Amino acid sequence: MTESDDLRGVLRDYLSETSPSETVRKLMLTETGYDEAAWLQMARELGLHGIAVPERWGGAGAGVAELAVVFEEMGRALLCSPFYATVGLATQAILASGDDEAAERFIPRFVDGSTTATLILNGRLDAWDPATVTLRADRDGAGHRIHGEAPLVIDGHTADVVLAAANTAAGVSLFAVDARSEGVKRTPLAGIDRTRKVAHMEFDNASARLIATDGGASDFLTRASDLGIVSLAAEQIGAAQRCLDMAVDYAKSRIQFGRPIGSFQAVKHRCADMLVRVEGARSAASHAATIADSADADDLATAASVAKMVCSEALLQAALDNMRIHGGIGFTWEHDAHLFVRRAKATQLIYGSPDYHAERLAVLVSGVKGSS
Repeated sequence: MTESDDLRGVLRDYLSETSPSETVRKLMLTETGYDEAAWLQMARELGLHGIAVPERWGGAGAGVAELAVVFEEMGRALLCSPFYATVGLATQAILASGDDEAAERFIPRFVDGSTTATLILNGRLDAWDPATVTLRADRDGAGHRIHGEAPLVIDGHTADVVLAAANTAAGVSLFAVDARSEGVKRTPLAGIDRTRKVAHMEFDNASARLIATDGGASDFLTRASDLGIVSLAAEQIGAAQRCLDMAVDYAKSRIQFGRPIGSFQAVKHRCADMLVRVEGARSAASHAATIADSADADDLATAASVAKMVCSEALLQAALDNMRIHGGIGFTWEHDAHLFVRRAKATQLIYGSPDYHAERLAVLVSGVKGSS
């Protein structure tokens, strides 16, 4: 048994106790959307927030491959938490920036759970493209003031720190904003996936702290975006595996015409197809997580797009097939199958649809742009 297997076992046991269906349903109806006590426990007792953070800033010094195991198990449990926004996005953005002063200022607070954060790339959760940045930041003495709105921000309504890409006279830059400061307005939104909260944010002359160099954020935000995609793909695999497990368990126990429905050829074939898709996607997600620990930006971009494309399709199909195998009960609000369908559809669109990533792959591999 490997260390990753040990980590997976500990996490699965922990999440089965702290994030059962009843808790997920309770938390997704609250405004904050997560349990603060569980959040601090994950940070301070399990050390999950700092698993892929260098030891100098309080982390465990492991890599993205280990972090992917965490996201996979969280996806399996549909954990309601700002973990993805804080650890998968904001932490990775600061680490990718190479700004040691900013890392010293923010990362230890992210690691110990005392501060939550999120990242705004283009404000709409679309695929990263520096040309789509709409926020603007102007100099104000030694600092900056940020202006504009971001219609969709993951956990934007509860984040303590908001990292936002904004245009300056020098180009695209990254800024840290105290979310509770004057000039920041945030409005919770009801998204399709109630287990992951989103918010509309407005910045009206809000004070902002520059991360790294003015005008130098495009490249490291590309890496941060790809790392966020890798974590999202791992999360999708965990959810897809849970859908497969739910479908198989039900097929074994549901009796129809005096025999389990899993003995019927149509159900057997559907479950087999689910398994093939999930295992194929798992390979793509695992490869992307391994590549993420290397320094090759081109390889990371390719691996991240492959993972996002394949894992998005695998989860959506697994979630739909799970619902179909459960029959009428699977379509009701009372059954968890539809929660995974909602998560599948939402994550399919975040940071680029499968079609977008297929086109991106064409550009990366051949250098020839697609027609759209």
